[in-house]
Amino acid sequence: MLHDRDRIFTNLYGFHGSDLASARIRGDWDGTASLLAMGRDRIIEEVKDSGLRGRGGAGFSTGLKWSFMPKADKTDGGPVYLVVNADEGEPGTCKDRDILRNDPHKLIEGCLVASFAIGATDCYIYIRGEFYNEGSAVQRAIDEATDAGLIGKNACGSGYDLNIYLHRGAGAYICGEETALIESLEGKKGQPRNKPPFPAQAGLYARPTTVNNVETIAVVPTILRRGGRWFSELGRPKNSGTKVFCISGHVNAPCNVEEEMGIPLRTLIEKHAGGVRGGWNNLLAVIPGGSSTPLLPRDICNDVLMDFDSLREVKSGLGTAAVIVMDTSTDLVRAIARLSKFYWHESCGQCTPCREGTGWLMRVMARLAGGQARVEEIDMLLEVTGQIEGHTICAHGDAAAWPVQGLIRHFRPELERRCLDHKAAMRMAAE
Repeated sequence: MLHDRDRIFTNLYGFHGSDLASARIRGDWDGTASLLAMGRDRIIEEVKDSGLRGRGGAGFSTGLKWSFMPKADKTDGGPVYLVVNADEGEPGTCKDRDILRNDPHKLIEGCLVASFAIGATDCYIYIRGEFYNEGSAVQRAIDEATDAGLIGKNACGSGYDLNIYLHRGAGAYICGEETALIESLEGKKGQPRNKPPFPAQAGLYARPTTVNNVETIAVVPTILRRGGRWFSELGRPKNSGTKVFCISGHVNAPCNVEEEMGIPLRTLIEKHAGGVRGGWNNLLAVIPGGSSTPLLPRDICNDVLMDFDSLREVKSGLGTAAVIVMDTSTDLVRAIARLSKFYWHESCGQCTPCREGTGWLMRVMARLAGGQARVEEIDMLLEVTGQIEGHTICAHGDAAAWPVQGLIRHFRPELERRCLDHKAAMRMAAE
């Protein structure tokens, strides 16, 4: 359980001001120049030692990702970029929105420190277009920090120059993928790029670029102030630190909450979200990490821990840590069919397995939801998900396949029952 003294996002609920003066009272921008004085190599090593893994879904080591950026003596002196992914289009996920709205200075300070660590000359925050109020709060924070000399020319009196720009997207889910985001920033259609080259080699405007999630960047200054060891001792080995969890669905008190990595799922729901509607025994399934992660039935939810490795062991994933709770009143087949329609709609259409496969999944899932499919089609559906998964440029194909795979893995009897009941009803009607 996370103690209050270890919380990083102390204004997650907006009980206090989001302005610079209020942020300073909460400890932001405290001795930032001394953090920069640590030097690029030491900052990266401290982030590595903390065990911080990307909070946008992939869970890749943040410090290791930063270390891929070219050293200052090995560049041609051209621009280098940090891009902050604030697109947050994953259904069920709303953690970054609260950070942007209520604690924007934590992000801006993180942008300065991270940009310095990777040698960036400019930083872009790519925000989801629908987040109008959140974008306005971030722009105010940028303006306040610039006027105070915290960013811009000679940031914090450190001799380092950094400009931060806010870029509003157009609401495309695929732009949450880092290379599609870069394409959109360049004014092109948001479509993922083939890799290699990776963004650290040729990213924004073909220059070295690092793309990180809002929460990942926002926690960095606190980690440096308190030490990587402090962060690494929270949670479990290789799954360290704190995490903002989004709990929604059939719970008594939906909420966002910062908790320690590795907290049991049942404890998370009962302690912070008031428990499942109708009691724990009324639980049917939980999607643990946003809509793209496979659902888990109640018997697994009883004991599973909320971290990257524990959820991978039960063939699901932490993702964005958006916990979607579904009680026994839920029509699971219709719920997954709705997600299949979403992933069909949001496919960029660049890869044939995703362009054609997501439409195929959507149509078969719609027929299964109505009980109009045949039992044999369940295996065919599973086979098609395997043909989509891992065969596309980006992970959108995987995201479309995994919810269907989770449904078949854990609730196949329900799918078969629907098919057989419909077949029996049609036979009776014919007779």
